[in-house]
Amino acid sequence: MDSDTLIRFGTFACLFALFAIVEALVPRRPRAQPRKTRWLTNLAISALNSVSLRLLSFALPALTVGAALDANNNGWGLFNTLSLSPVIETVLAILIFDFAIWFQHLITHKIPILWRLHRVHHADRDIDVTTAIRFHPIEIALSMLLKIGLIYLIGPSALAIILFEILLNGTAMFNHANIALPPALDRILRRILVTPDMHRVHHSTLRKEHDSNYGFALSIWDRALGTYIAQPRDGHDMMTTGLEWQDERPSRLGWSLALPFLRK
Repeated sequence: MDSDTLIRFGTFACLFALFAIVEALVPRRPRAQPRKTRWLTNLAISALNSVSLRLLSFALPALTVGAALDANNNGWGLFNTLSLSPVIETVLAILIFDFAIWFQHLITHKIPILWRLHRVHHADRDIDVTTAIRFHPIEIALSMLLKIGLIYLIGPSALAIILFEILLNGTAMFNHANIALPPALDRILRRILVTPDMHRVHHSTLRKEHDSNYGFALSIWDRALGTYIAQPRDGHDMMTTGLEWQDERPSRLGWSLALPFLRK
């Protein structure tokens, strides 16, 4: 295992365990479905995503970190034409990539064929740390292609990419976690970061609410671009999460993988 992969996987595993423990101790909402069935399905989808990216690496050997090294070695991308300090370059790269993920998330809700893929994520009736890794393998592959293209366009350092992916994965697990934060702490954190209560609004069955709060890491994009909703209409205790229809099928692996191709 490459050192950067080991670092990212180790960080992911530690944060996953931390948020899983915290949400078990101080849950925000009661569960609608048994944890065991859902977790097995969501973890299996995540494993399939890893296989999907591994297969993609045969066609594109330079995935994110490799692409950054390749762009730097060849002098490709905007940052390789500028004389920026490493700190400024890293901060700018994180901001650019976080906005790109925000915009990607927005269009997955607006373009029907992309929504068919993305609704696998939204079909989860309970929102917890495993929801953060519940994305259809095709959506994950498309997201990887977007990131690789952007890397060659702006030419960030490999370190900036590693830091961004750690931030993205860590904050995604945090804001999907079923954690009851003290209201005062939530108000402070959401000035910069997407909190669990902020992101839960996005998983509402109400169209207006799930077309809001697209951020994964930083909350600034939703605030600046008019897609921010502070609280759900029915309150966090009474709101319904998932898709417009509710049944037990989202906890099944085969059904979840087939969802983009189903008529419903």
